[in-house]
Amino acid sequence: MHAQKKLLKDQSTKMNWIKHSKAIAIIITISVWQSAKAQELSLTECKRLSLEQNKKIKMAQLDIDAAKTANEAARLNNRPSFDASLMAVNVGKPLNSLLPSVLANASVDIKQPIYAGGKIKLGMAATAKVVELYEGQKALTETEVLLSVENAYWQVVQVKEKITLANKYKQMLLGLQKDLKNSFDAGLIYKNDLLRVEVSLNEAELNITKANDGLLLAKLNLAQIIGQPGNSHFTIADSVTGAFNPLSQLMIESSAEKRPEINLLKKAIEAEQIQTRIIKADLKPTVGFAASGISAFGNKINFSNGNNSMFTYYALGSVSVPIFDWGKNAKKVKEQNIKIQAKQVQLDETKELINLQAQNAYLLLNQSAKKINLSELSLQQAEENLRLANDRYKAGTIVGKDVLEAQTIWQQAYTNIIDAKVEYKINEASYKKAIGELK
Repeated sequence: MHAQKKLLKDQSTKMNWIKHSKAIAIIITISVWQSAKAQELSLTECKRLSLEQNKKIKMAQLDIDAAKTANEAARLNNRPSFDASLMAVNVGKPLNSLLPSVLANASVDIKQPIYAGGKIKLGMAATAKVVELYEGQKALTETEVLLSVENAYWQVVQVKEKITLANKYKQMLLGLQKDLKNSFDAGLIYKNDLLRVEVSLNEAELNITKANDGLLLAKLNLAQIIGQPGNSHFTIADSVTGAFNPLSQLMIESSAEKRPEINLLKKAIEAEQIQTRIIKADLKPTVGFAASGISAFGNKINFSNGNNSMFTYYALGSVSVPIFDWGKNAKKVKEQNIKIQAKQVQLDETKELINLQAQNAYLLLNQSAKKINLSELSLQQAEENLRLANDRYKAGTIVGKDVLEAQTIWQQAYTNIIDAKVEYKINEASYKKAIGELK
């Protein structure tokens, strides 16, 4: 009796634990589902996340921080430096007849540059220019990342739209399959008409599977760019709708000046010019001052009065004037001038290439707009063709093969317009980048 009660109690405890575990699992599942459902990303949100979390941008910011630290260090070069030293010596025979057998020495040195031909000031200017170079590099990285976001975002939209299309096409095929099966069962058609549709259905199923896999990969690609690697639990707010108008004119004259590449090259030229001035500063005299305080302890270490301790100091000023270096410094200056000329040629060429990029992006965008217009016309024609095919099939003037062909034409026309609209969005982003207005 006692054993039966214990068994019933254990079974009751086990059932309560199972119910409790199921409740926890349901709560966790609902929480995860709600969290995933709540995360809907817009293009603006993706851009914001990429600027905050993308690893390339973070690396660019770290380069800026390191350059700023180097600039802060360079600003301290005109301040005095202090060095201290401590030394103890134990002297054995026969040196102890000349020196104390035990002695200690302590000193403090102070060094202060007074004039270095302007190199200290130029060094600060050079490190400050490096900061500006890295800031320009970060701006360039940001535009590249934003373009990657646009590409990845619209690829997700493209795959999502194609999944919707694939499912719609599958429903069409299922409807045609049902009609053909009824006709086949009634002995009105041959089986190959039905098999042809079933083969298309199998292909549609495979295409849906591929599209879903493609959507996962596209989401993972976008997630990596926006700093959320491995996250695919989000939805995209946009679809390929809206205005797809051609551009009336291209303002090519001002496009190059807005590009971060141009700003970066200008900063590089300014850095080379500062380097030239630093080399020229080597021809100027340098003036410095140093002082040292010394204390020594040992047996009769003070040779002036025989005491066991000695305290003294020394101070010195130095002036260094370069006289003759066989023209080596002049060659370095000439080398720097050649480098500056090369940078200037690179700047001019980059402006030309940017103008070509802007012109090409302008043409591609307008081509995309025209392609959308033609694709929309083709889709209207395909829809009308499909409607007529369905009417004629119901009237018995055509067979299922003709309807299947009309459905395939409609699917291809729909696919073309999705591709054309996504292409427009990507080309639009490329055009904005080309003219320096991608934000």
